[in-house]
Amino acid sequence: MKTLVLGASLKTHRFSHKAVQKLVAYEHEVVAYGLKEGEISGITIDTELEQYSDIHTITLYLNATRQSAFYDYIISLQPKRVIFNPGTENPEFYQLLGNNNIDHEVACTLVLLASNQYEPKKSKEPVNG
Repeated sequence: MKTLVLGASLKTHRFSHKAVQKLVAYEHEVVAYGLKEGEISGITIDTELEQYSDIHTITLYLNATRQSAFYDYIISLQPKRVIFNPGTENPEFYQLLGNNNIDHEVACTLVLLASNQYEPKKSKEPVNG
């Protein structure tokens, strides 16, 4: 389950930085995009938008004003869900995502990881006897 951290920062006190560290620690496949080149826990921060494949989750660390420049890009990646971390809430974008069959969640990635709720719920398969 690959996650794109959008708005990754090299500043260690930033939540986006901590999210990359925790995702790696929890053994998730991670790619990151940010304004400055660098590395967090072995993950290179890309400074150009890549057409990543198989992105399951995009976790946003950009405020609503900055997100509009990324709408088309995010939708083009066709993730299964987008997580809006505290401070990134954006009803306009929720609507666009819904129109493109992409789920969204208003939550904190760090809390989801710490509380074992990051993984999507598995649908129960009927058991045939």
